[in-house]
Formats: sequence, structure tokens, C-alpha cells
Amino acid sequence: MIYEIRTYQLAPGSVAEVEKRFGEAYEYRKKYSEISAFLHSEIGPLNEIVHIWGYRDLADRARVRAESSKDANWPPKIQEFIRAMKSEIVNPFPFLPDVTPGNVGPIFELRYYTLKPGQLPGMQKGWEGAIPERVKLSPLVLAGPVEFGQANGFVHIWAYKSLDQRMQIRDEARKKGVWPPPGGGDRLLTQETKILLPASWSPLK
Repeated sequence: MIYEIRTYQLAPGSVAEVEKRFGEAYEYRKKYSEISAFLHSEIGPLNEIVHIWGYRDLADRARVRAESSKDANWPPKIQEFIRAMKSEIVNPFPFLPDVTPGNVGPIFELRYYTLKPGQLPGMQKGWEGAIPERVKLSPLVLAGPVEFGQANGFVHIWAYKSLDQRMQIRDEARKKGVWPPPGGGDRLLTQETKILLPASWSPLK
């Protein structure tokens, strides 16, 4: 599987209306392929939506997008609210399961790193060794390098029941030596994070 993460910056005050219109249009779109998650920003960049789509490969993505674009009800009628758009393709680590629907949040933290050139193999090895113990503390939704988008980008999304639980788990992981993986900080150029909440109709909540 590959995952397309589409991030839209919206006009102030429009998120609720965009989620409504998007959800209504998605009822027609999902017969072509189902969305993995639809989220909006709560902490970090404001007035932002993030929608995540899974595809078997790039050919599957191209086919689905071509078919759905012929539907009169797609794309959703939200163009008047969009200020900027970004799309990136993420190749998840092979040792992780596919993104699946379910109630694992409702707090989702999307962390975006820029790796130093050539550091991905070491990052992947470190994650493979450390992730079995880390996911015992809280679910990992998705993690992997950006294939198309920002060069040397790396995305990981974690689920928590609350912001308080997030703080407790991150502290516990450090104290136990479970996380972060060895050498993690030395491999990075930049780090960003945002807290996201799901739409009422998102398969992942």
C-alpha cells in the first residue's frame, strides 16, 4: 500500500462547512476507493484539513482518480474555501500494518521530519527494532518516508485518547528507554508536529 496525504489550508472559519460538504461528496466518492482518515488541525497550523487515501500503488491511484473525476458529485464543492493545497505520497515501512478504520483516537499527532540525506536506512532499522515495544503504549497509525513531495521527508502519525495521555505516554516511553529509537535525533534536520481531530464521518477516529 501507498498513502496519499493531502493537506489543505482553508479560509478562517470554514472548517466545519468544508467537513460537511466533503462528507456529503464522499458518499459518492467512496465507491471508487475509501478514505483512510479525514482530520482537521486543533493545535499547530490553523484552518487546515488533512485527508489520507490508501492505494495499492501509483497505477491504482491514477485509475481511481480518473474514474472518480468523472462523477458529477466529485470533487467536493469546497474550492471557494481553499487557500493552499499540498499532496505527498508516503511509502509506509514494510513491517507496519495497513491503516485500518477504528476508534483509536480521538487525538492524532502528525509528526513531520526532514532527514539528513542518506539517513533513511538507519532510521528504518532503528524503528523496526523499537516499534514493537512503543506500540504497546499507544497506537501508531502510519509511518514512512515521503516518496513524492518534500525530499527526505518522513511522516508518522500516532493516536491518543487525550492530550494528557499523550504527555504521560511520551514520558513513560522515555523513562523506559522504549523511545525514541537510537540515533534518531542525529539523523534529523527539522521536526514539526500538529494535533489533529477527526471529522464525525472519518473511518479513523
